Amino acid sequence: MAGKGVWSEVVGQPDAVAVLSAAADAASSIVAGGAPPPGAMTHAWLFTGPPGSGRSGAARAFAAALQCTATDDRPGCGACAGCHTTLAGTHADVRVVAPEGLSIAVAEMRALVQVSARRPTSGRWQVVIIADADRLTEGASNALLKAVEEPPDRTVFLLCAPSDHPDDVSVTIRSRCRIVPLGTPRPDAIASALVEDGVPADQASWAASVCGGNVTRARRLATEESVRARRESVLRIPLALRRPADIFTCADSLVQAAEADALTANEARDESERQALETAMGAGGTGKGTAAATRGAKGALKDLEKRQKSRATRTQRDSLDQALVDLAAFYRDVLVTSSGAAAVLNHPDREPDARAAAGAWSQESTLRRLEAVLACRDALELNVKPRIAVEAMLTTLQRG
Repeated sequence: MAGKGVWSEVVGQPDAVAVLSAAADAASSIVAGGAPPPGAMTHAWLFTGPPGSGRSGAARAFAAALQCTATDDRPGCGACAGCHTTLAGTHADVRVVAPEGLSIAVAEMRALVQVSARRPTSGRWQVVIIADADRLTEGASNALLKAVEEPPDRTVFLLCAPSDHPDDVSVTIRSRCRIVPLGTPRPDAIASALVEDGVPADQASWAASVCGGNVTRARRLATEESVRARRESVLRIPLALRRPADIFTCADSLVQAAEADALTANEARDESERQALETAMGAGGTGKGTAAATRGAKGALKDLEKRQKSRATRTQRDSLDQALVDLAAFYRDVLVTSSGAAAVLNHPDREPDARAAAGAWSQESTLRRLEAVLACRDALELNVKPRIAVEAMLTTLQRG
């Protein structure tokens, strides 16, 4: 990571990089016994921005700069042990909380707060990254608030959320954080980052043009054939809904693909977790205490299965939500095309389909379809069963 060092992880966010780099300088001065200007470095940060803007990546890069041990350059060299282990997720004093289920529970946050109160063991700072702070339960938020209100001297909290709205992050926590707003990266910045990763220029340009400003999505589109194929199957749906029977065919396709994604993403991990727990609980053992250990193992396995089910539900929802985002973007493109606006299309490679739809549907009908997709996303957030929500949406998409 020569040149920009860890900041090469933060794509298309020059203003945020400038702020974070200056704060890392101040943090390095504090560790060395200096006294930087007041406010140059603070103990709590809130990274906000739309999906794919790189909130978690910016937080990890900042954490790496805080742990940087290079002495001949500004913090964030990208090559020292502090930078390398932080970016790799193995630094002893950097902890990342990312909900595997639908929320971050109070017990998990309390345990983390206890750990965060300790002095750094090998690094320069104790850093806690909360990747989805908008998923904190009320109890978890209250536990975090106590730590943010009275932080240890060398502990830094890095929170990531879609916005600083009270629905995402409580006002009390937000008021104690320095906010770093991230915007949607420009396609040329995303394409450049992909080329640096070794993606061919034409593939990088295409992925950047259709990813909706989502850097993670662009990387997957550029490198994974299955992701490209899934996008193609989703974007065929609008013009494939010719008869009422097509509603159920397309619903099967969407829901089954999301279920398959959840199975593929979690199957190997679920099995390894189960085997590890069974071994830890004495599976296959003989002699005294075996019966009691077996009874204890059943309870532990039940808890594990509950967590794994929650993780699978979230994976399925995330997969289905990406399909809905692609659909919403297509109907937006139809509206742009029918109105003759000069706006850039979200799916420029599907322009012929957008033109065909614009010629066949009224703008009012297109808008109803777009609203149906957005309503389906809301329904899934409210725990409506995926198939029911998807079939209701597709009924409107077919009828207009």
